[in-house]
Amino acid sequence: MRIVTLPKDNLVPFLESTKAFGELHAPLRRGEESCALGKVDNAADIQVGCLRTILPPKKYFMPQEQTMFSFSPEGYEPVAEEAGKRYVLFGLHPCDIHGLKILDLVFSGKYTDPYYFERRKHVAIIGLDCIPDEYCFCDSMGTSFAEDGFDLFLNDIGDRYLVMVGTSLGDDMVNASARLFGEVDETAKEEFKRRSNTRREHFAVEVETWGLPEIFDMEYESPLWREAGERCLSCGACSMVCPTCYCYDVLDLLELNAEKGVRKRRWDSCLFKDYALVAGGHNFRKERSSRVKNRFFHKQRGFVAEYGRPACTGCGRCIVDCPAQINIVELITKLRSYSHV
Repeated sequence: MRIVTLPKDNLVPFLESTKAFGELHAPLRRGEESCALGKVDNAADIQVGCLRTILPPKKYFMPQEQTMFSFSPEGYEPVAEEAGKRYVLFGLHPCDIHGLKILDLVFSGKYTDPYYFERRKHVAIIGLDCIPDEYCFCDSMGTSFAEDGFDLFLNDIGDRYLVMVGTSLGDDMVNASARLFGEVDETAKEEFKRRSNTRREHFAVEVETWGLPEIFDMEYESPLWREAGERCLSCGACSMVCPTCYCYDVLDLLELNAEKGVRKRRWDSCLFKDYALVAGGHNFRKERSSRVKNRFFHKQRGFVAEYGRPACTGCGRCIVDCPAQINIVELITKLRSYSHV
């Protein structure tokens, strides 16, 4: 892997130069305390210190609403929304990069999702390291460090960034602004190692994942699920902000002549009351407690069985944004406790 350095004073001109590779999007201020990924007109406006955007980067690859195709009595025609449009996403932290890798697993399975990968191949990823806060538990989920899944990754080493070049596209981006970059010297190496060790000391939350799938099985009838269900509002906020939740609903919208229309898909949530409602009126998860349990089981039990890893990155968004203050770390800790075994 090629490694170079980028002085912090050169970050803004470098990010401006990346617009030659696609429309630049990065964390921008939304309100006093929030940031959201959005189009960057001036790279100086980017919130480099933003730890957690409101929505994760999945919105670029599976939009909240997407037209799949139009149909008529003659057949159907694919609808190419923003076909070929290129983006450069800057400021993705390791947990969000792992979130995209998890979505890659899901959408590249038995039935490959062409809509997802059509967008995926046109987006460049520039990662950025971070210092965890009291909601981050990515270290426990194995997503606190990104070894791949990016074109470039910037590590803060004081007055410079240590830049990891992950792909040929990333190499092109560096070469296009070669005058802004420098070589890696011994000082940069030592500072990177020192900061890597220090960063781990900032994690205040730890989740023990050893044997967790088996504990979920043993605690399937735990009263903790009923307690969580009584608090849950079924608003679906946890699903919307989750970097790995990928459920969507499909619907056909007809024109007034009822002959032509379009098929769309929209984000959905397993927390919604009618998510498991089927024809005939039966609802497989009518109770809120069963929906809460299903979500956690899918993340920490079912996904492990299918893909060998949990579908949780430990980003902390679901903890921050849950209006009922349901905390996945607290729930897992209680499930693991002896008093519930």
